[in-house]
Amino acid sequence: MKPHVICLMASSVDGRTLPSRWRPKGAARDLFERVHDELAGDAWLVGRVTGQEFAKGKPYPASTRETFPREAWFSRRDANAYGVVLDAHGKIAWGRPDIGGDPIVVVLSETVSDAHLAGLRGEGVSYIFAGKSELDLALTLDILNRELGVKRLLLEGGGGVNGAFLRAGLIDELNLILCPAVDGAKGAPSVFDSSDAEADQPAPVTALTLEGSKALDDGAMLLRYRIQNSGSQSTRG
Repeated sequence: MKPHVICLMASSVDGRTLPSRWRPKGAARDLFERVHDELAGDAWLVGRVTGQEFAKGKPYPASTRETFPREAWFSRRDANAYGVVLDAHGKIAWGRPDIGGDPIVVVLSETVSDAHLAGLRGEGVSYIFAGKSELDLALTLDILNRELGVKRLLLEGGGGVNGAFLRAGLIDELNLILCPAVDGAKGAPSVFDSSDAEADQPAPVTALTLEGSKALDDGAMLLRYRIQNSGSQSTRG
């Protein structure tokens, strides 16, 4: 069963997501964390680049004498929320078992080495497998629901990951914090993005329905849209 997926992002009025480039500086600071807490997801999910920002570890040893089955391994199953990170090829050495108290769950492909799995286990970092060499996002959601009971997941970027979920028709809701700032420069990351190879792949979105809007501090707005995808019934959460 697929969790209800809520994409939560903060952007400038021109849809850019890198606050260090915004002007004026410091616009709508700390609002993202506040809305994140209010949405109360069972898990939140980010891509490898965003996940790397939380890592504190040194590279894991290059080899091990141990071998591990390519099946899910959990250090904890009793958390109120989990921090899920897509890391298909096992590039992140964590140096920590949780982010802000939320246990880390890494989503891997089966190509990841035994040495990397040993490193994750040694640090108490849970992991699941969701594909042979590339990640299957629908399978990722199914495993999180089946193994950890995740019914409500917050998708929090970056733009490439958000775009992949959007093109796969897996996002049910968009919560966009629109901040009173502009980027105004070419090439800045955006709420939904793609690689050049994916640029001609349209998302199967058939409707975005405004479910609510709310004025936040410092001139920011929270816009909540329900997303309808072709061939599916969008769930409410």
